[in-house]
Amino acid sequence: MRHTIILSLTLVTFWLLNSGHNTTLMLSLGMISIVFVIYIAHRMDVVDHESQPMHLTLKLPGFYAWLNKEIILANFLVVKHIWLGNKSISPAFTTITASQKTDIGKVIYANSITLTPGTVTVNLQGDQFMVHALLQESIKELKAGEMDRRVAQLEN
Repeated sequence: MRHTIILSLTLVTFWLLNSGHNTTLMLSLGMISIVFVIYIAHRMDVVDHESQPMHLTLKLPGFYAWLNKEIILANFLVVKHIWLGNKSISPAFTTITASQKTDIGKVIYANSITLTPGTVTVNLQGDQFMVHALLQESIKELKAGEMDRRVAQLEN
């Protein structure tokens, strides 16, 4: 029940922020839509702790701010090496061990790697991630463990 309430509040907030309409008709149609979505979600039995990870809610804004900074810095790095030409690029393919304990933590880590320009998570098997990077230094940064540590903090 708690997950349904959180989902409802999330949908209402998302709808109100994106709609921009506050007439009775539009608010009614929005509420009908939200009730219909929640009904479908319950019929599909997808409202649980995995679809609504409430324990992450308060920690996500800080993580997103850090991740956005990393994405911006990686963009500049990739553009720099593209401008320098093929000789400055050192592609690497390696396996990285993740310290996350939950599936959602592993998915967040793998997606964070892929969101960072110049790197992509190719395969995830157990605690092992196969990662391809445009630059060898990107692999070194991943192996240093800052992103792994931040995602592990997020899931605790």
